Amino acid sequence: MRADARKNRDHLLAVAGAAITEQGVDVSLRDIARRADVGLATLLRHFPTREALLDALLRTSFDELAAQAAELETLSSPEDALVSWLRDCVAWTTEYRGVTVLMAAAIEDAESALHASCVTLRAAGARLLTRAQAAGMARSDIDGADLFALVAMLAWLGDQPSLAPRADHLFEVVASAILASAGSSDAEEERPPRP
Repeated sequence: MRADARKNRDHLLAVAGAAITEQGVDVSLRDIARRADVGLATLLRHFPTREALLDALLRTSFDELAAQAAELETLSSPEDALVSWLRDCVAWTTEYRGVTVLMAAAIEDAESALHASCVTLRAAGARLLTRAQAAGMARSDIDGADLFALVAMLAWLGDQPSLAPRADHLFEVVASAILASAGSSDAEEERPPRP
């Protein structure tokens, strides 16, 4: 890619990132083009679909979160690595309002431009979860898909103005349930039924 084309593309991504942070993933592509001081055709030449734009915008962050998971695997205890990565992942998804809905759809749609990035992100979290489970520090009845869903759920809370003040508290509740209940699924099976 020519230097001027890359500069234009990077400018469009910066403007799109700011617009999505302010207005959410449903922001008008026409509005993004206007803010970038280009025509809609120019935006569409670089990013033919909304998903293509989002994939280009989000891929770097997905890659950084996946790399962070790999780093945490070697530098932190299993439970600290899992909670730290989970917290950063939730914080990042909260930054781009509405992105969790797209991520949840993309993980199930192999044709989606976001699919590969979402699969990579889910796999990174799953490795941290598996490591914590192997150390007996995380409950064994959840998997990477559940963890991915928990990220979406916690990020959704942060997107809701009336619930956002409770988001940190609820994150702690969920994180402690993942870690402190490592043997809870076995205990549930042994507990006699309630009358």
